[in-house]
Amino acid sequence: MSCYVAKSLNQQGEIDWSEEEHSVWHDLVARQQSIVGETACQPYLDGLDLLALSADRVPRLSDLNHTLDRETGWQIAPVPALISFDHFFALLADKKFPAATFLRSRQEFDYLQEPDFFHEIYGHCAMLTHPDFAAFTHRYGQLGKNASPKARAYLARLYWFTVEFGLVKEQGVVKIYGGGILSSPAETRCALDKPDSQHRRFDLLQVLRTPYRIDHIQPVYYVLEEIGELYSLSQLDLMHYVEQAMALGLLPAPFTVKEENYVG
Repeated sequence: MSCYVAKSLNQQGEIDWSEEEHSVWHDLVARQQSIVGETACQPYLDGLDLLALSADRVPRLSDLNHTLDRETGWQIAPVPALISFDHFFALLADKKFPAATFLRSRQEFDYLQEPDFFHEIYGHCAMLTHPDFAAFTHRYGQLGKNASPKARAYLARLYWFTVEFGLVKEQGVVKIYGGGILSSPAETRCALDKPDSQHRRFDLLQVLRTPYRIDHIQPVYYVLEEIGELYSLSQLDLMHYVEQAMALGLLPAPFTVKEENYVG
């Protein structure tokens, strides 16, 4: 269960953030802005420029939606702290990206197990302005909406190692595009600098079979050769690969298994 309570929308369809929440947003943005310029991929940085996020105030939903709709036809969908898989996939299939309407506490600045507004907006929205990323995320939602529970578990690994924790090469240098990394200073540093972090060439079948844990820094990251690979993935018969992965089973977990946070 979430320890956070999502905020309701006001009559104008916006969120009334408190001054303390604006302060939390400012501190989160200020700290991450000092990191992403050197570590994030160019499509993400270009997306940040398009969104023109304020460092002082939590952004308005209407401003975000105006930019996203203009660039790729997407919208932000405000949701409670936790939503069902049915709801999640249905939103993505409709080009609506869910964003829980709460901000993390100061005690959880570095790493948060559940996605908050900062994670969804600062971590993901910039990439949603890029057509290849947007097309992949849309296709992912369409597939997940109609998938069986078992197939969804395998699809979850694809999302985890791309949208959340994906890396990509730019002129031979590994950069970040995954929102789970870009919204976490600790994960950003470890993804690129931690000596025992494994960077593996992206392989769809391997990705679908790789277990992960949600409660600590990732030990394994998959690296695209270019961001356009996401569009190429969206054009594949992805469910065929899911069926192959289910037949082969999971790879050995690259960490100590902790059952309540293990996604196998």
